[in-house]
Amino acid sequence: MILPVNRYRLGMSICLQLLLLSYLMMTGCRRDSGAELARLDTSGALPMRDINDVLRDHDDELMAIPGVVGVYVGLMADEKTLCLKVMAARKTPELERKAPKSLEGYPVIVEETGIIRPMTGK
Repeated sequence: MILPVNRYRLGMSICLQLLLLSYLMMTGCRRDSGAELARLDTSGALPMRDINDVLRDHDDELMAIPGVVGVYVGLMADEKTLCLKVMAARKTPELERKAPKSLEGYPVIVEETGIIRPMTGK
């Protein structure tokens, strides 16, 4: 025996199920935090390693670029996104070309700091 079905209820039930399914699909694909998405480099790759390990493995090659006086872990202008900062005595187009735009998914920012000298003792 076939039971009579209220078409309105059936339609509403299907709509609710589709809404629930789309919600679950959207939230399942979302990352845990917006900070990870903000750290996307131009290739779209997310960083896989800790930024301090990345800096430790690449500091010699960054310091070998003429005009670079220091490197450190810093924050982008949004004050949330981690990046690698390259301190330059003078920021030149040549230095900008030689410095990588990103390393292992982290953005690399060149800053002009001037010459860095050790402090003299008193």
